[in-house]
Amino acid sequence: EVDISKIAPDQAIKTRWRKQPVFVRNLTPEEIRAANEVPLGDLRDPQSLAERTKPGKANWLITLGVCTHLGCVPLGVGEGENRGEYGGYFCPCHGSHYDTAARIRKGPAPTNLVVPDYQFVSDTVVQIG
Repeated sequence: EVDISKIAPDQAIKTRWRKQPVFVRNLTPEEIRAANEVPLGDLRDPQSLAERTKPGKANWLITLGVCTHLGCVPLGVGEGENRGEYGGYFCPCHGSHYDTAARIRKGPAPTNLVVPDYQFVSDTVVQIG
């Protein structure tokens, strides 16, 4: 279980689940709008933001923090870290860029960052797995 009560909009935290990093990001309205404006046909691995978040909780994006290319941990969670050209995450190992919905936009990664199974236990607690 992860307490999300202290994650402000435009902030993210890194936690662990099954020995893997997990990113929990509180998207701003601007980030949500940017993600929703991308035509799905422009995406290598087409998924809408709505498919990657829970109904009524579009601002909470929860993904594994593992690049789908070769398993490095992307940057973009810590304050001041490189978020890549699309404002989401950037993998420094081989240059994959992910957008605000953690969808692959540029670089060698074949697919989006993986969204694990999760559920909201309350407004401030998420259970992963």
